[in-house]
Amino acid sequence: MKRRLWQLNEYPFHPEKLLYYETIFAIGNGYLGTRATFEEGYPDDSPSTLVHGIFDHAPSMQVPELVGAPNWLDIKITVDGTPLRMITEILDMLKPPEGLLLGFRRTLELDRALLRREVLFRAASGATVRVVFERFASLADVHVLCQRVRIVVVEGTPEIVVESGIDADVTNNGVAHWKNIQTHAADGLIGVTATTQQSGYTLSMASCLNRVSPLETIAHDTRPHVRTLVNLGQNQEVVFDKITSVYTSRDTVDPAQAAQNSAHAAAQTGYDALLQAHTDEWAAYWRDTDIEIEGDERSQVALRFTAYHILIAAPRHDDDVSIGAKTLSGYGYKGHVFWDTELFILPPLTLSQPKIARNLLMYRYKRLAGARRKARANGYEGAMFPWESTDTGEETTPQWSDPHPIDGTRIRIWTGEHEQHISTDIAYAILQYWRWSGDDEFLMKYGAEIVLDTAVFWGSRAEEKNGRYELSQQIGPDEYHENVDNSVFTNRMTIWHLVEALNLLAWLQKHAPTDAERLTAALDLTPARLAKWQDIINRMVVPFDTEKQRHIQFDGFFDLEYIPVPNYEPRVGGVWPMLGHQRALGSQVLKQADIVMLMALIGDQVGSRAIMLNNWHTYYPRTDHGSSLSPAMHAWVAARLGLMDEAEYMFDHAAGIDLEDNKGNIRDGIHGAASGGLWQAVVFGFCGLHLAETGPKLDPRLPPHWKRVKFNVYYRGERREFVVENPVGVARA
Repeated sequence: MKRRLWQLNEYPFHPEKLLYYETIFAIGNGYLGTRATFEEGYPDDSPSTLVHGIFDHAPSMQVPELVGAPNWLDIKITVDGTPLRMITEILDMLKPPEGLLLGFRRTLELDRALLRREVLFRAASGATVRVVFERFASLADVHVLCQRVRIVVVEGTPEIVVESGIDADVTNNGVAHWKNIQTHAADGLIGVTATTQQSGYTLSMASCLNRVSPLETIAHDTRPHVRTLVNLGQNQEVVFDKITSVYTSRDTVDPAQAAQNSAHAAAQTGYDALLQAHTDEWAAYWRDTDIEIEGDERSQVALRFTAYHILIAAPRHDDDVSIGAKTLSGYGYKGHVFWDTELFILPPLTLSQPKIARNLLMYRYKRLAGARRKARANGYEGAMFPWESTDTGEETTPQWSDPHPIDGTRIRIWTGEHEQHISTDIAYAILQYWRWSGDDEFLMKYGAEIVLDTAVFWGSRAEEKNGRYELSQQIGPDEYHENVDNSVFTNRMTIWHLVEALNLLAWLQKHAPTDAERLTAALDLTPARLAKWQDIINRMVVPFDTEKQRHIQFDGFFDLEYIPVPNYEPRVGGVWPMLGHQRALGSQVLKQADIVMLMALIGDQVGSRAIMLNNWHTYYPRTDHGSSLSPAMHAWVAARLGLMDEAEYMFDHAAGIDLEDNKGNIRDGIHGAASGGLWQAVVFGFCGLHLAETGPKLDPRLPPHWKRVKFNVYYRGERREFVVENPVGVARA
């Protein structure tokens, strides 16, 4: 195995990219995620550990957000009284140096989810030490977090002091969420227990440091810690292992006792055994999720990097949480769950980790009551899922943007009210999961109810006008254009949804008549209601230009100002900020092309290849890809249309969204949808994997420099291996 294809490296230290590396080097295990801040801290860093499901609504915030937990990484080291810090130069030659960083390397091992930092440090005394930090969040026991510090003396005979703590003095960018903070420090064990201000979740951490020399345990209001001292001679070394455990009131009635017991037990097991169990667990996940590419090392690393970030955020043992748009790697979007999960993150998991996919869909089922409340509150029937979701299932989209940093102005946010396609996105994910997994039990007990009740919503939402059905005041995936009438994406996907709902009901009547009767009664699926669904299918407006044989993004789209997007190169981010909010609304510039997304989801149901090519050539030059979701979908569709130059270009753009920070906002967290989209661009786009009547089939169109692609998927519980080789068309399963 080529190690470089499983590693990300920072060498030397780049303080100007501090927040970038904090995000991309994040570790996690599907229960929590921790940003890659330094153990000893650094000016303007953003330490954060986010635990699935722990939301809180502070009085100063418009909406709830995922809460940053106490900092378990806290380790401070002094060498002959000089604090180890990432100081790279002597700032004042008139003063003696306070220590100097002589060398640095940091490596994330993707296959083991292990982060290592190596530091060569000289103290003011002249003593020089090499310090190696390791950390991982155990995949074998998701409550256990492990750190190792190895200190080797290169020059001198220094006195080394190591101080290990848990820091509960944490905020979400200045917003405090914890109250009733209690600390514990006795017999080498330290602990913190705190409760969220509004939601009332309790979180506990407990930690212990191995006893290489006598320990001093120090109580503190917010930072309990232990301190130990050791004197070393030249070429001698010492190793410290710190084991931490985390539990919340979502896990147990007594998180503090559970954390203490877990920390003690894990410490007895020892770092090496814990790492081995963690490594073995990761090997099993990579066996099913990895995509191997020969002939393109950049793409290979990008695919493993994006798969890694999906896997470290994916809940394995909890079906009451979901993956937010920024995963568990940053405070972006406040940890909220969007359509990103169902249409971008879920497909790779549906095909490679179906048990995790089922968990994510159960999160939606358990919030069906909230979707029904939202529908009623807006005057509709059925279930209308929130655009942004947290722990409660209620709509949590803010109505206003944060104040502009210069003039303080705010922009009205309409997505919570009018970006309604998410209900169909969830139905799409459910049916995709069912068709690949063959999980009839899930469909009959849970999934069908969502698909049918969201269809009830659309039946009540469609407006009968002038002998046809329309949908007004919509926002499609292209969020640059708000409150439009007859969004082609929303209207066409509503037709798809109602067709699938009728087919599903017929399937239930044949294969699960008891469930069909139960749902028919519970959801009031009367003959009149079903007849109306068919009427909407027959008469729903799908905006189309018959002369030019292309779909129209929404009513009046081509009356807006045409702005040639390719003229605005080179740039980072979208054209929208350059135009300003109002001009962007009145232009044909697209954040992402709704119609390209539509072609990705339902393929030739959109129309003939000629129509799809007309759509592509119309909307591709109008799209600025201001959304990180856009490039991968364009790569997928371009590959299916045989537009290989465009497919490769968009794939390269998608591969660099986080690794190269080509949106300029990686500091806020990983783009989860872009990560899932890259997998789909390869598997569904370049390799052409699709479900035929006889099962999974390939229709490959590989980039010419890709020699070979190998991946695995599960179909109805059976693991299938697929290999595609160039020249294009050589494929086997």
